[in-house]
Amino acid sequence: MMSPLSVGIGGILVLLVLLALGIHIAVALLVSGFLGMVVLLGFEPAAWSATSSVFARVYDFKLITVPLFVLMGFLAAGGGVADRLYDAAALWTGKFRAGLGIATIFGCTGFGAVSGSSLVTASVFAKISAPQMRIHGYRKELAYGICAAGGMIGMLIPPSVLIVVYSIVSGESIGKLLIGGIAPGLLLTALFSIGLVVIARIRPTWVGSSVPQGQVTWRKRFSSIPPVWPIALSAAIIFGGIFGGVFSPTESASIAAFTMILVTFWLKRRDALHQIAASLVDTALVTAMIFAIMIGAYVFTNFLTLSGVTRSVVNAILGLSIAPSTLIILITILYLVLGCFLDSTSMVVVTVPILHPAIVALGIDPIWYALVIIMAMEIGLLTPPVGLNVYGTQAAAEKDVSIEDVFRGSTPFFLLALLAMILMIAFPAISTTLPSLMILK
Repeated sequence: MMSPLSVGIGGILVLLVLLALGIHIAVALLVSGFLGMVVLLGFEPAAWSATSSVFARVYDFKLITVPLFVLMGFLAAGGGVADRLYDAAALWTGKFRAGLGIATIFGCTGFGAVSGSSLVTASVFAKISAPQMRIHGYRKELAYGICAAGGMIGMLIPPSVLIVVYSIVSGESIGKLLIGGIAPGLLLTALFSIGLVVIARIRPTWVGSSVPQGQVTWRKRFSSIPPVWPIALSAAIIFGGIFGGVFSPTESASIAAFTMILVTFWLKRRDALHQIAASLVDTALVTAMIFAIMIGAYVFTNFLTLSGVTRSVVNAILGLSIAPSTLIILITILYLVLGCFLDSTSMVVVTVPILHPAIVALGIDPIWYALVIIMAMEIGLLTPPVGLNVYGTQAAAEKDVSIEDVFRGSTPFFLLALLAMILMIAFPAISTTLPSLMILK
């Protein structure tokens, strides 16, 4: 008779085999978790336990923020908000060497205020800004590498679907995590921009020439600001509402999404209904995928808890005679490796229920830890073989751009993102200062 712990380890091995065979992560989690529960409890108790635990989690009203944030991103992408944002940024920075690349990074940061998806952000700017950069002499690898890396910022600047999922799985405050993501997102923006300036000095041929600015006046620059008012309005609703305690995260998501629907009517006019319908379909598809992964993960983590694997991992971590900072470094390395094989949502729902209790038991600030780990997961969006931002960028790229080109172009930004993560570990205040100042609703 196998011990429960042995069954738990066997379930993990079954999961790894299913993933190696190319089975979708949601199916692999559900099958391995449910079969393990059948071995431990029998079929009927396992079926009851699985369905009841899934219903209790999915019934959580806070999950409504996921489709609302996704909808905002699709509406903004199709409504022309990103185009206006990039055009405005290019007018302000285009005269500088590497200015169009910096405009793309700024555009991704601003677009992150209306899109909760790294993949959407990277794909949108691959269509908008990368062709313009190539026209002005940027190497194709760098042009699309900038877009792939810039998409990372979209999952840190709220609204962030990944942060919402992390919050629900871990039980931490959605509002604090969303506000805590602002400073790390701005840190990435600054490092990527500085990196582009350095690249322009070391390899000037990689960024071509600056954009001719003879016809660009200060009046044109300032007149480019009002058209990006949807970004400012969304930021005010989400940042100001949550930070000031005016709205809960769910309320701010609802109001911001409704506002973006009104913006779509204003921008698209006759095509508004078609754009909204298309965005709703895309939102349903993405949300269904996210929820499928979460359902599979809930079953699997319930199995791990029943088998004693979770308790054993927590006890093992608590028994380590190492400093908390060293433990954080080891865990981030684990996530960097996992990022080569799993997407961010899968990493959250599989690992957080196991590791988060140990972090809390050790007295480590859970907000700081969460944002460091989310940064590590976002770095995984640039690493082969499952760098989703890279694949999304290449799918939206021109025909002569290969997946290898995008991976090469994103390598400098991968290193800069590692630097950002190191700074977050060394200086926890980057992640914790703004959440500590919040007025909770």
